[in-house]
Amino acid sequence: MASPAPDAQSMAKKQREISVADFFAKNRHMLGFDNPRKALLTAVKEAVDNSLDACEEARILPEIRVEIRKIDGTDDQYVLSVADNGPGILKAQIPRVFGKLLYGSKFHRLRMSRGQQGIGISAAGMYGLITTGKPIQITSRPYKSKPAHFYELRIDTAKNEPVILRDDEVSWDGPGGSHGTGTRVDIAMKATFFRGRQSVDEYLEQTAIANPHAAFSFLAPDGAERAFPRATQELPAEPKEIQPHPHGIELGIFMRMMHDSPHRSMGVFLTGSFSRVTSQAASKVCKEAGLPLSAVPADLHPAEAEKIFQALQKADLPPPQTDCLAPIGVEHILKGMHKEIGAEFYAATTRKPAIYRGNPFQIEVGIAYGGKLEGDGIARVIRFANRVPLQYQLSACASTKAVMDVAWKSYSLQQSKGSLPTGPLVVMVHMASVWVPFTNQAKEAIADYDEIRKEFKLAVQDAGRKLGSYLKRKQAAQSQAKRRSVFNSYIEEVVRAYSAITKVDGDDLRQALLETARRKTELAEQLEAMKHKAPPEEMEGTLVIGPDGVPLIPGSKLEAERAVAEALAAEQAIEDARDASIAQAISEIVGTDEDSVTDLDALIESAAPHAPAEPKPKVHRADTPPPTSKPQNLNLFGEDD
Repeated sequence: MASPAPDAQSMAKKQREISVADFFAKNRHMLGFDNPRKALLTAVKEAVDNSLDACEEARILPEIRVEIRKIDGTDDQYVLSVADNGPGILKAQIPRVFGKLLYGSKFHRLRMSRGQQGIGISAAGMYGLITTGKPIQITSRPYKSKPAHFYELRIDTAKNEPVILRDDEVSWDGPGGSHGTGTRVDIAMKATFFRGRQSVDEYLEQTAIANPHAAFSFLAPDGAERAFPRATQELPAEPKEIQPHPHGIELGIFMRMMHDSPHRSMGVFLTGSFSRVTSQAASKVCKEAGLPLSAVPADLHPAEAEKIFQALQKADLPPPQTDCLAPIGVEHILKGMHKEIGAEFYAATTRKPAIYRGNPFQIEVGIAYGGKLEGDGIARVIRFANRVPLQYQLSACASTKAVMDVAWKSYSLQQSKGSLPTGPLVVMVHMASVWVPFTNQAKEAIADYDEIRKEFKLAVQDAGRKLGSYLKRKQAAQSQAKRRSVFNSYIEEVVRAYSAITKVDGDDLRQALLETARRKTELAEQLEAMKHKAPPEEMEGTLVIGPDGVPLIPGSKLEAERAVAEALAAEQAIEDARDASIAQAISEIVGTDEDSVTDLDALIESAAPHAPAEPKPKVHRADTPPPTSKPQNLNLFGEDD
């Protein structure tokens, strides 16, 4: 006999509240714990992000130690340890920070920070508990003069609450034996350790680029030690917390804010709850909505609240403040990329702050070209959001789409339609914002808002123009090197002819011609660079590295001016040292008048920005009358336009 169909009452008995911890335990792929390989990287990222945020907020230069140790007797279980020299965590807060999902201090603040949701590190501990059954261990010392607190705990996923297994005071020296404040977290988990792309090594390399003020050290399971020293002693500017901007608020949120507001007048509510709303603007908004400034926000009818909201959206308000952002900066981008990427040319740019959905954001781009980079493959794009590397979902990210939108052929690089350019190129893109719009909870890609994609493209184009200018100058230099090779191939013919005619050894002439060819092509090369000289502002934010690894052009116009001055000084030295007899011999060999040999110095004098030299007296052969018209130029070193 078939059982009776359930009715509403029996169905209601089965319904119950779902714990957020239970939900993410069953859907851990949404947090980046898809598989053992990706889970290890995600756990490292969450722990390092928390350490960097804590150190910077306490104005401490970060020193972070990452260790991965294999658990004896297992094939795929590791212990991840991350320690920092930050301010530490108060004892009462430790269980909730590491044992409760959606608990933190950053979700409700409008200021730039790496963490946003309060999920990451507690989710890593939950993954470790699920895959190994071992609890998470936390050691933290908030006071130098007192012992450290030590906890062992696990998450009760059914209640989303921490369960404390051990609570002790221990002696702890901190990272590097600093004996100061700090925090260490140890998580046992099922994982796969590997090297290469999307590995812990690559993540730390990229983190060191975006955080040149931080020092990292890494101990791998095989015992290999690696250090990433800091490139600067300067901390980033401390971002300030701001109020939400009215143009980024939606009606439902606005009505809830009014209902929960403790303010007893609409004027105080508008000026105190939002940024950029002055008393005059609040008065104008209330007048437009037909409500008095003294109206109590919590007592308004929904229709009246909607009138206020619509008037607020139409109000002409300044954009949000941008002191809530802390961009990396051009100088530190160049330092970070030079420290970790072996290229010959670097360029960086930082855009002015922009707005999306009322949230301020700022885009930065760095480019590395040539050097040790692979020249045959597709350019590499490394992405950052609030200084955090984004390792997955490359093609889904707005920054990658913006890089593909740029016409790289304009900057002397090859590119197929709708794809990344090819060549020895690394493109670094960074978005700094009070709220980065990630595509998922794992924070793997930036959502494709039109305003964000446009700013990414403009920043990439700015850096690309600097690269294009450098490549044009490099091509001009290669052209001059080829020209010098042609000169040298004819010098031996000239010397043999000179020796046959004059019966004089041609060694002196050979050396003089080789030196002249070298100097003439050097000057011509510098003149070519002068012709293609970019505006000073276009050369700012660039770094050129010589074969010995020493920067040649630190990105200022002073180096260009110095090169021009050296060119003019070398030109004058050549003119003073020239032997008149060599020029006479050459004119006899080529069989034409001396005045028909165009002096390259005259061309240099006409191109360089200084007063022309005194005209040289013309010398004619005795059997040839002075020419009555200008003959064809037959300069030994070719024509210089």
